[in-house]
Amino acid sequence: MDVFHLSLVTATLLVSLVAGFTFAFACVVMPGSSTLGDREFLRGFQVVDRVIQNGQPLFGLVWLGSAVALLASAALGFGRLDGIDRALLLSATVLFMGGVQVPTATINIPLNNHLQSLDLATMQQEAVSEARCAFEPRWNRWNQIRTVVATIAALALLVLILRL
Repeated sequence: MDVFHLSLVTATLLVSLVAGFTFAFACVVMPGSSTLGDREFLRGFQVVDRVIQNGQPLFGLVWLGSAVALLASAALGFGRLDGIDRALLLSATVLFMGGVQVPTATINIPLNNHLQSLDLATMQQEAVSEARCAFEPRWNRWNQIRTVVATIAALALLVLILRL
């Protein structure tokens, strides 16, 4: 297996894992958490997000590795592939970077960071409720977008692998 194929298989695996992670949040974590009261919901999300922000190594490897492996695959495959194969690789790359990585960096992480800055123990209930309303719908909407886009990118990469 040459470097291009290795990077493509790695990218496909990691992009698929990212799609699965966002899918799990969209279908299990956030719907389950939504049944909690405001303070418990926000505290629960703080705890889960803190694991990620404290540098959970496997999560970091998968999330950042997906972008690196996909960009490497696109760079290595651009001159090597043509037609539909090149279109699949470039589409997956543009979709994943623009529809998963960019929203994560510009929307979901800033929302997470703001939530981390809240001292829920000292906040009045009205402020806690407002914080949840400012966080939950927007975070969920963008996570659903990331889930769909990551899944489409993973599918495009799988189709490409099957074609090669």
